[in-house]
Amino acid sequence: MKPVFSIIAPIFNEKGCFDELYHRVSEVMNSTGEEWEFVMVDDGSTDGSTDLIRELAKKDKRVRPVIFARNFGHQIAVTAGLDYCRGDAAVIIDADLQDPPEVILELIAKWREGYQVVYALRTEREGETWFKKFSASFFYKVIYRITDVKIPMNTGDFRLLDRRVVDIMNSMRERHRFLRGMSAWVGFKTIGVPYKRAARFAGTTKYPLKKMLKLALTAVTSFSYMPLQIAMVMGFFCAGASILAIPVVIVLRLVNEQFFLGQATTLLAVLFLGGVQLICLGILGEYVGRIYDEAKGRPLYITSDAPSIEKSKNQQELT
Repeated sequence: MKPVFSIIAPIFNEKGCFDELYHRVSEVMNSTGEEWEFVMVDDGSTDGSTDLIRELAKKDKRVRPVIFARNFGHQIAVTAGLDYCRGDAAVIIDADLQDPPEVILELIAKWREGYQVVYALRTEREGETWFKKFSASFFYKVIYRITDVKIPMNTGDFRLLDRRVVDIMNSMRERHRFLRGMSAWVGFKTIGVPYKRAARFAGTTKYPLKKMLKLALTAVTSFSYMPLQIAMVMGFFCAGASILAIPVVIVLRLVNEQFFLGQATTLLAVLFLGGVQLICLGILGEYVGRIYDEAKGRPLYITSDAPSIEKSKNQQELT
């Protein structure tokens, strides 16, 4: 029987959270009285999580294992979950249990009211450092201001997506993915559900500073031309400053011929202009590099073990 709800959990070295995740999700979803499935996407785990997923799939037919051939990253793992899910609504949840499965019932309630994107809004964040809280708050404020798409602040990927939204997002095959931005971009009837984010149940974070910065860069370059516009403004500023400096230098040289003699001033000017040029080239190179990645046309991920993909009627129309 076709499931009504699909729960999608990307898993990367989450052996310590695995049993608790399955138990709590099962308890919550069984209480709905509807058919459901659990799409577990193994993102190249090395701690035994892969074997746990396979064993559980043999015991519980509601579990759909999607095993990657290697680690492709969190956003790609979630994308695979959306590809393989079959439900009328899909719920994305992290395997570390920072997003309480019990909140899923509130997301479902809003979906039944007619909302097609129901995101979980973090009101509190337990177990996180002040730096992570500050950087996350700063990032969302910046991305909210510089993009045309109004991405809800203080949210993650924990959300419910209607089948229609899932099918449209599955048709968007861009490589550098910022899913919470993509779900905002598609539009539809949207609402947030506030919740208290818990501390990680076990293990360590899979999003260190390096990955956080990479995700932030992807968000900015995927939804804004602001960096290119900043580069253009810097170019105009340097050109304008040079034009204004020409008569000033002429007058000063006429008044005092010793002024501006020597190499120090020239060196500083060259270093400044060179720095501006390198910054602008770096910004341009970031966008060009992403175009190159798209042009190669490689698949977003490769699976070593996965069920067949069943396209919905909406998805068939889109393709």
